[in-house]
Amino acid sequence: MHPRPSPIAASLYTLRDMNADVIILHGPHGCCFRTGRLLENDGVRVVTTSMSENDFIFGASKKLEETLLKVEEMFSPKLVGVVGTCVSMIIGEDMKEAVKSANINAKVIIVESHGGLGEGDNTEGAIAVLNAASKEGIIPTSEMERQNKMLLLATQIEKTRGMAQGGYIKPSYGDNKVKVAKLFLDALKNGDKIALVLNAKKETSYLFSDLLKIPFEKYYPNSKVTILANLDEKVGLPRIKQHAINIKNELKENGIIIHTITGGLDEYPITGKIAVEILKEKKIDMVIVAGVPHALPIEEIETIKIAVTDGPRLVEPLKKLGYNHVVTELDAHAKTLGTDRIVPSDFGDALKALMDI
Repeated sequence: MHPRPSPIAASLYTLRDMNADVIILHGPHGCCFRTGRLLENDGVRVVTTSMSENDFIFGASKKLEETLLKVEEMFSPKLVGVVGTCVSMIIGEDMKEAVKSANINAKVIIVESHGGLGEGDNTEGAIAVLNAASKEGIIPTSEMERQNKMLLLATQIEKTRGMAQGGYIKPSYGDNKVKVAKLFLDALKNGDKIALVLNAKKETSYLFSDLLKIPFEKYYPNSKVTILANLDEKVGLPRIKQHAINIKNELKENGIIIHTITGGLDEYPITGKIAVEILKEKKIDMVIVAGVPHALPIEEIETIKIAVTDGPRLVEPLKKLGYNHVVTELDAHAKTLGTDRIVPSDFGDALKALMDI
């Protein structure tokens, strides 16, 4: 009942992760405005064909052709994504013919995506990009199939454990971060066994890794902290792999040891299960999960459970899953676009303030 991410936005982010130089939205200039502006921070040029009311009736293939030529003139791109929008897809625009007529030097991925694609799941927009990229030989078929599987699992998790369960979920900003931070630090002082689990996706991992960067054992010598993270740099699209490399290098620079790599940043639908299986074998007094906490079958673990999420509409579902405390990080995407370093988080700042570091 409440707004959810759009397949068009997912298409844009996936093209970004393939290191597309330019993305052309074939539609009105206001379509996916916020996403387009944010992606500029990641070095991707996002433009539109600025379809007007007249184009809705007579078509705008010529506009797309002209935009492609202008993009080549302005940016000399190597990889261009052309993404359909609600308008261009509903009127049946032949984007392939326009791309063929423009005949620019860049490799072009044509994505027939719009807000009403299939059931409207945002992951369907990402799947459309992956399928198109595979056909163009930009990614192997095996990688396309692997990622499609992950995306379908991600959709299932959102529909059964996340904010896409059907009914309206009132936004909540979770528990008081300072109180939860004090609870965590008290456990460290007591020498409790604590697990920090990073189960994040894409660039938001730069924010959720802030918790891992704090050298807790330096300040609490009796503490026992185990870190599990989905930071396998060998898995995913080029940009996703680089995120994992950047974060691991920065953690290493700060003397932080990751005890277990559970998988890649695009494997969060399955790495949560892997993390839980590992934690079952350990006697853990507290677990903190940052990123996509609802992807963990956390109800299978008996301990104090804290979730760190970027979704105000995920607070209620996370509490129902069994998390004792939930803290929220707002605007995680906006804070992490364009960075290649770990960025401060609100929860991390609360911890560091209490630790006086």
